[in-house]
Amino acid sequence: PGLLKVKAICVSGTSATCLLVNRHSLDVSREARMYNYDIFSSPWDYDNGESPAEWVMEVIDQYVPEKHTARATTGSLAKLLLWIEEESLVDDEGEVKEVLCHQSDYVSMSLMNEGLKDKEKCTVTSDWHNCLKLGYDVQRREFPTWMHTLLKEGADIPDPESILPSKVVSPGEPFGVISPSVASKYGLSSNVMLVGGTTDSNAAFFAAAGAKPEVGTAVTSLGSTLAMKQLSKTFVEDASRGVYSHRFPRFGAGGEDDEEDAWLVGGASNVGCAILRQEGFSNEELAQLSAEIDPDSDSPLSYYPLTKKGERFPVADSAKEPVLTPKPDSRKEYLHGILQGIGDVERDGFRILGELGASPNRPNVVLSCGGGSKNDMWISMRERRLKDICEEGQHVEVKRASNTEASYGAALLAAASFED
Repeated sequence: PGLLKVKAICVSGTSATCLLVNRHSLDVSREARMYNYDIFSSPWDYDNGESPAEWVMEVIDQYVPEKHTARATTGSLAKLLLWIEEESLVDDEGEVKEVLCHQSDYVSMSLMNEGLKDKEKCTVTSDWHNCLKLGYDVQRREFPTWMHTLLKEGADIPDPESILPSKVVSPGEPFGVISPSVASKYGLSSNVMLVGGTTDSNAAFFAAAGAKPEVGTAVTSLGSTLAMKQLSKTFVEDASRGVYSHRFPRFGAGGEDDEEDAWLVGGASNVGCAILRQEGFSNEELAQLSAEIDPDSDSPLSYYPLTKKGERFPVADSAKEPVLTPKPDSRKEYLHGILQGIGDVERDGFRILGELGASPNRPNVVLSCGGGSKNDMWISMRERRLKDICEEGQHVEVKRASNTEASYGAALLAAASFED
């Protein structure tokens, strides 16, 4: 009975996880390549000439704009080009036989089309968030000219549009209805809507901040590494530091075109809580020592607590070394220095986002998630450090997020179009 109340379904998936499906049946034709699949990990006999991955990067270097997000060797575009090089997507009649699907696209399409007899008219619908690393222009809301040129000239695809999702919608935007077969199988209403999906990290932002947060709302994930996202009035991009902007869906009675543009600007550091395990801190020791630290006092230690060489944000420096010296005899003082160091990276990260053009240039509220968000003393310390970069009249509050699960964020997106 409870499932009969479901009105809409939104699917979130890991960014850049994708597969190929048959254009006419939507059956899987090439198995999925996961979010962390690097094209250079593909097996190849290097005694037999240039590897497919090297060809892919030559094409990307020739056609994709410098520092663009789609240049990544783990991105959807790189994976698509590798498939093209491994086996042609064009049949003997010159017709494109396969189309790219992201993880969430495929699940949504399956919910819409399972059990239907005529799949000839089935098409793939994707969303702004999943298509970003494919090369989709989130500002113009279209696949850019350079991408059509790349596929036609660089990859010999006669009809580039035929291998890309036919439609790209806003996350949360209704685009179809669940199939009668699926509705019957799971006890759902036959008029359940499918809405545009999102990526897991963005879904986690929605979970923490809600589907309709104010600009200036930020979320910091304090996991093994440190990830920051801030809702901005302006588009910000610096791919050399891994900073890019997702178009944020706006839900208003007048439609998205009547709403101001908003952008979810993100950056991620290699600094994070993994260092605490590396240095042997147990959960019990962390709780005990944190209770003894005064969050209003500065540690004299100036650490940059990386677990290994290399940083990407707020500074892009592959040679940057960890700084964890001098090491005091006191474990409490050592922990104080490490937590302050991570907090300072967060502070500098938000300062850099502001310098790159985020508006407002400082967050108003920072919602914390991940294992580190359970530490109340650290929340107070981080808030004090963030206030150091606030200008006159600005205020920032740091607090623990009530919800952080991507599934909860996807459910909020599914509900956002239904005001009642």
